[in-house]
Parts: sequence; C-alpha cells; structure tokens
Amino acid sequence: MGTDFKKFTPYTPKPDEEYMSAAQLAHFRKILEDWKAELSEDIDGTIHAMQEDATLFADPNDRASQESDMALELRNRDRERKLIKKIEQTVAKIDEQDYGYCDACGVEIGLKRLEARPTATLCIDCKTLDEFRERQVAR
Repeated sequence: MGTDFKKFTPYTPKPDEEYMSAAQLAHFRKILEDWKAELSEDIDGTIHAMQEDATLFADPNDRASQESDMALELRNRDRERKLIKKIEQTVAKIDEQDYGYCDACGVEIGLKRLEARPTATLCIDCKTLDEFRERQVAR
C-alpha cells in the first residue's frame, strides 16, 4: 500500500553538525519526494486497474464482491491522497526552514523520529501527551 518509503540510508550526522543542516534537510526532502512519487504511482496504477477490471457480472454476489473491493481500494487511495497533501505541506516546511521542530513546544523532533515518520510535526513527548488526551476524550 505505498508506505514502503523506508528504502533509504539512515542519516549519520557528522560530529558537531548543526540540527537540520542543509544536508539533513536535503536528506528528508529526498525521502519525502521519493515517498510522494511512490504514492502517486500507486494511485495512477489503481485508476488504470479499476478501468480494466470494470466488468459487469451477472451474478449479484460477484458484482457485490467487486464493488466492495473497489470501495476498499478507493478508501485506501483517498488516504494516500491525504498523505500526499501532508507530504507536500512537510516539504513546504523544509522550504521555510521550519522542518524538524515540534509545532507544540518548539523543541527538536529528532532525526530518528523523523526517519520513522518524516511527516511528524510533534516531538515524542507532545505526541504522547496528545494521544493520552485523545484516549481520555474517547472514554
């Protein structure tokens, strides 16, 4: 499902390298652009596959199964379209030199966390607190 973006060499910062240096920003830009390209290919592939697979089945069960499969595929692609939008917003943050810092508290998110989730906007502490609040509201 287009989330195999981890085909990259983890970034190894040089001693005394400043956080979110030009090299680090370039590293994350490449990860994000490759991920976006992969998602876009998946979306295009789905459109072509659905056009080719559009068969009218005489059996109502076969037709219902096909419609169910297509609906699931469309939901997945819709999620991927939203992810592409988030990737584009993240690339814009790189362009603005605002990438890698927590939106809530302003501290460094960290290279390892960003490599695990390149679109992360919260540091691990703020994200944990945010998830805790969500669980409390859900109860």
